[in-house]
Amino acid sequence: MAALNRLLKPSPSSSISLLFKRSFSTTAIVSDSQSHHHNNPNFAQPKPSRNFQWVFLGCPGVGKGTYASRLSNLLGVPHIATGDLVRHELSSSGPLSSQLAEIVNQGKLVSDEIIFNLLSKRIEAGESKGESGFILDGFPRTIRQAEILDQVTEIDLVVNLKLREDVIVEKCLGRRICSQCGKGFNVASINAKAENGRPGMSMAPLLPPQHCASKLITRADDTEQIVKERLRVYHEKSQPVEDFYKTQGKLMEFDLPGGIPESWPKLLEALNLDDFEVKRSAVA
Repeated sequence: MAALNRLLKPSPSSSISLLFKRSFSTTAIVSDSQSHHHNNPNFAQPKPSRNFQWVFLGCPGVGKGTYASRLSNLLGVPHIATGDLVRHELSSSGPLSSQLAEIVNQGKLVSDEIIFNLLSKRIEAGESKGESGFILDGFPRTIRQAEILDQVTEIDLVVNLKLREDVIVEKCLGRRICSQCGKGFNVASINAKAENGRPGMSMAPLLPPQHCASKLITRADDTEQIVKERLRVYHEKSQPVEDFYKTQGKLMEFDLPGGIPESWPKLLEALNLDDFEVKRSAVA
């Protein structure tokens, strides 16, 4: 940890920047003064020299992983979720697992040192397999993380997913994981009424197939108290990150209108990718 502490001392030539530059070495950094706004019909095209480099922001439980994973499959770029990296480390009984368990079970944010460590390992592993571009999910979560990321690579677009907080809590409490195959499901049937100027919203449950139904488990951190604490911490830390990318003209706010059937086509439309999916489907 002493080495990582030295890496994270703020300095223009910080070793953490060098570490990340090595990790991102397959994705050339291209300077481009054009900002990427959601109403620019060309913003969804990758730079000529590399693949898409996007970030997904949003509260815990909003659905970042769901939509980032779908876009990853559609665009052929890796989906890198820091939450998955943390959970993998937790289950590995590695040197960080007990420290991480305490942090996660209290609903706190994992430290920059740990996140940078896990993320660098994941990027280097992908690089060795020839991966190019990325969709980052759950990173950056703090302004410091955003600033360091900005030093080492260029982010093309930041998608900020938004959803009513009462719906997020209900979604999180309904999350289940198959203990055998690891796939995620949701048993919550959500029917939120319109109130305070907010539209009503319905989300059907995402139920498991029969062979997974008897093997469902609940994440240890999906209790109402921990979910609400995660949301409080997220809101406290996230606003400066949103402002950081908004100032750069890279932030696209997207209010989820409902579940996947309602939201996915609208998201593709907002990203100017609706025709792209049609073409991919036709080829397939």
